[in-house]
Amino acid sequence: MGYILEIKNLHASVEETPILKGVNLTLKQGEVHAMMGPNGSGKSTLASVIMGHPSYEVTEGEILLNDQNVLEMDPEERAKAGLFLCFQYPVAIPGVTVSKFLKSVADAHCKEEKVNAADFLKRLRENMAYLEMDPTFINRDLNDGFSGGEKKRMEILQMLMLEPSFAIMDETDSGLDVDALRVVSKGVNKMIGPNFGSLIITHYERILTYIEPKFLHIMLDGKIVVSGGVELVTRVEAEGYDWVKTDVKEPASV
Repeated sequence: MGYILEIKNLHASVEETPILKGVNLTLKQGEVHAMMGPNGSGKSTLASVIMGHPSYEVTEGEILLNDQNVLEMDPEERAKAGLFLCFQYPVAIPGVTVSKFLKSVADAHCKEEKVNAADFLKRLRENMAYLEMDPTFINRDLNDGFSGGEKKRMEILQMLMLEPSFAIMDETDSGLDVDALRVVSKGVNKMIGPNFGSLIITHYERILTYIEPKFLHIMLDGKIVVSGGVELVTRVEAEGYDWVKTDVKEPASV
């Protein structure tokens, strides 16, 4: 049986303002979930809370990874446990090259001795080629001077190198042109299998034509109010979220 990430009745606030108001969601390895919802509904807050962003205070509820209390872990421990976040706005780290950054992270995640440098470099070059990245990026400072699309490819490269149990993708598709979206999606699809689960947070249908989720959840006012299959994407694209606001009275049981 694979890993299970369970979010139970999760409430969270920022500066005493409630944002999440009772989120319930279960992710299993081997499953791809998507989450949509209007701006301000709490989608990015959920991603940040899962990974332990210090600006958010959890006031009620649980996050469990195979029955381990994620809320008791610091962000580094959550990453080592198998959680990964693709940032909406990846930051630059001048002075730290891509290869050194990824090798240090891989070593930190290794439970035994450090990762073999030659094997690591071989895998890194293979994954960069798969993502159609310029091989000289290995020696460039992480995200420093990168375009938006290059930063997003770098996020996917990190995911391919770390092979997490679960990836939370916070609007990874935002700002990408068609070619960059295709490549980023190709990287995610390479990971999909029995040892990987994903939650794709997005505003747009287009990424879901490349990465096909099994489940779609709609968040509204800090709660998941509708859950279903990919047929919900078509309705959202056609009707927006007005039907959710008028038709849904109680949050979905997920």
